[in-house]
Amino acid sequence: MEMIAEASQVARAEAARAVAAAAAGTAGREVQAGGEFLTFRLGAEEYGIDILRVQEIRSYEQPTRIANAPEFIKGVVNLRGVIVPIIDLRLKLGCPSAEYNGFTVVIVLNVRGRVVGAVVDSVSDVLELNKEQIKPAPELHSNIEASYITGIGSVKNGDVERMLILMDIEALMSSADMGLMNA
Repeated sequence: MEMIAEASQVARAEAARAVAAAAAGTAGREVQAGGEFLTFRLGAEEYGIDILRVQEIRSYEQPTRIANAPEFIKGVVNLRGVIVPIIDLRLKLGCPSAEYNGFTVVIVLNVRGRVVGAVVDSVSDVLELNKEQIKPAPELHSNIEASYITGIGSVKNGDVERMLILMDIEALMSSADMGLMNA
């Protein structure tokens, strides 16, 4: 019963945020207003995604390969009766290929009502960022597809500053080249 109440609260918060973004006319590519982000590593870079999209974090297991799938779609796994496509974000985002090891994990996401797994090098932590800690994503005038980048988060820990690339994981997973869901 407690989980249902918590899920309802998360759903209401997400709906309120979507309504606020639509009312402001900034739906789509807007600077994040702050919130909690799950941080993870892809190679040397650290990324952050909205914690509300994360369903669970699992250790990597070899998926069943799908014939003629793009290289970044590693295959599918059966997650408690649900067939989940597994996307290797390192390959999708053009990172140098990394080996699968004990730190490699799959972030199970709920995107537009669909469950999708994203392979990452490692998960770091959950950070709460306020609006002042988030800067707009740089404009890139080239062939680089960066529409899924919503901002750059800056976290100071003493004299050390961490930069997080904040991603709109829903935009990335629902892009046409992924072929996972209707646009």
